[in-house]
Amino acid sequence: MQGFKEFLLRGNLVELAVAFIIGTAFAAVVTAFTGLVLSIIAAIVGTPEVGKLLVGPAGHQADLAPFINAVISFVIVGAVVYFLVVLPYNKFKERKKIEEPEAAATSEDLLVEIRDLLKTR
Repeated sequence: MQGFKEFLLRGNLVELAVAFIIGTAFAAVVTAFTGLVLSIIAAIVGTPEVGKLLVGPAGHQADLAPFINAVISFVIVGAVVYFLVVLPYNKFKERKKIEEPEAAATSEDLLVEIRDLLKTR
């Protein structure tokens, strides 16, 4: 069970999961932005199948709603991931780091300390 706990709390695993979630949310933003650009191009060129919000030449429209929704969703997903995964994980790592005992001094460190003490006598 301890090995599984260490596996789950490994920094690389959490960072990879966060990157995957943010990447998935950002993919929606990129898809919506691509659709927005294509609809603007379609409005300029004259393709009749375009959206509803941005009126261009000859009455053609580009739909901004999917892009705005994707950006809002991305910000919400980013906030949820940060506040519910990243922040608690970082606090746990800091707490665990403080509780770890100091490493034992090496023989060289002890010799340097003895030398310094003898110098002060």
